[in-house]
Amino acid sequence: MTFTIDATDGTARACTLKTAHSTIDTPVFMPVGTSAAVKALDTFDMCENLDTKIILANTYHLYLRPGDPIVHAMGKLHGFTGYDRSFLTDSGGFQAFSLSDISRADDEGILFKSHIDGSKHYFTPSKVLDIQYNLGSDIMMILDDLVALPATKERLAVSVDRTTRWARESISYHRFKQELGTGLDQNIFAIIQGGTDKEFRKISAQELCTMDFDGFAIGGLSVGEENSIMYDTVEFTTSFMPVNKPRYLMGVGTPEDIVENIERGVDMFDCVMPTRNARNGTLFTTFGKINIKSAKYKKDPLPIDPECDCYTCKRHSRAYLCHLYRAKELTYFRLASLHNLYYYISLVSEAREAILQKCFNRFKREFYSKRV
Repeated sequence: MTFTIDATDGTARACTLKTAHSTIDTPVFMPVGTSAAVKALDTFDMCENLDTKIILANTYHLYLRPGDPIVHAMGKLHGFTGYDRSFLTDSGGFQAFSLSDISRADDEGILFKSHIDGSKHYFTPSKVLDIQYNLGSDIMMILDDLVALPATKERLAVSVDRTTRWARESISYHRFKQELGTGLDQNIFAIIQGGTDKEFRKISAQELCTMDFDGFAIGGLSVGEENSIMYDTVEFTTSFMPVNKPRYLMGVGTPEDIVENIERGVDMFDCVMPTRNARNGTLFTTFGKINIKSAKYKKDPLPIDPECDCYTCKRHSRAYLCHLYRAKELTYFRLASLHNLYYYISLVSEAREAILQKCFNRFKREFYSKRV
C-alpha cells in the first residue's frame, strides 16, 4: 500500500491510498457490505452507478456464513463477489460490543455464541488474521476490545491494555506470515481505544502508533456519547496519530459527523446509516433528511434531491419512491440505497475538492447553510 498526502487545509487532508486492487482518493466513505454484499445493490451498482473504490465486509459474519474457507476457494472476496476493487474487513471486535449478550471477552480473545445456530467460537488476534488471509481483503482490522459508553476508568484501562497487547501479537503474527509468503498484498490497521477519556486515548494512541501498522483507526466512538464529545475526542486523538499514514474513524456516521471529522484530519469513514436509513424511508439530501413515506410526497414530481445526479434522481420522482415504499416493492430498496450512498460519496468528494482548492471552510459553511 502507498499513501500520499495531496493537500491540506488546516487539519483537513486530501490523500491518495493505493492498494493492490484500486486507487482511493480520500476523504473516502466506504459502503458497508457486511456479508460481502451492500444490501439491495450488486457489483454493477457499486462500480458503475456509484464508482466506489473500496467497500467494507465483516470478518465475523463471513466466518460464520458462508465460511472463510469457501470464500477463499471461490477466489477470495474479489473472485467470490466479482467486485475487483478494494475490500476492508472489520475484525469482529464490534460484534463483541453489538452482540454483548452472546459474547464475552477475556485477556486472550473473545468468545462468541453464533447468532445463527448458537455454536461457540473463540476469536484470538491470530485467528482473526487467519480468517482475513482467507478472505483476501486489502485492509485487515486487528482484534480490539470495544467498550460501551459511559464506562468506568477501570473498564477503559482493561480495554486499552488488551487492545495494546492484541496489537503487538497481531503485528508480530502478520509480519511472520508475510515472511512465509502469506498476506503480501494485505495491509493491517490498528484500532485506538480509550472511550472519551483523553488520558486513555493518549496512552492507546502513543502505544499503538509506535508499532509498524499500515494505518490507524479510531474505534469506540458513536456508541452513545454526545456528538460534541465525539468531535473533541477525535480532534485530540488525531494529534497523536502519524501524519504519513491513513486515519480511519470507524462507524461514523451522519453527514454532519463526516464533515466535522474531515475537518479534524480523518481520511476514511464507514457507516450503515445511508443504506439502513434508505430501507426505513429516510433519504439524505443537500437540504437535510426527508421521510419519503410521508403522504406529502404522494404527488410530488420532483426528484429526491434536485441537486443530485444519482441514478435514482435522474430517473424517478419522489411520488414514485413514495409509492414503492408504501407498496413494499423491492425496487424501492435499490433506488433509495443508490441515492443515499451517492449522496455520501459525493459529499466526501466535494470535501476533497475543497481541500485541494484550500476552501474547506467555505465548503463547510455552504454545507450547513443549505440544511433546513
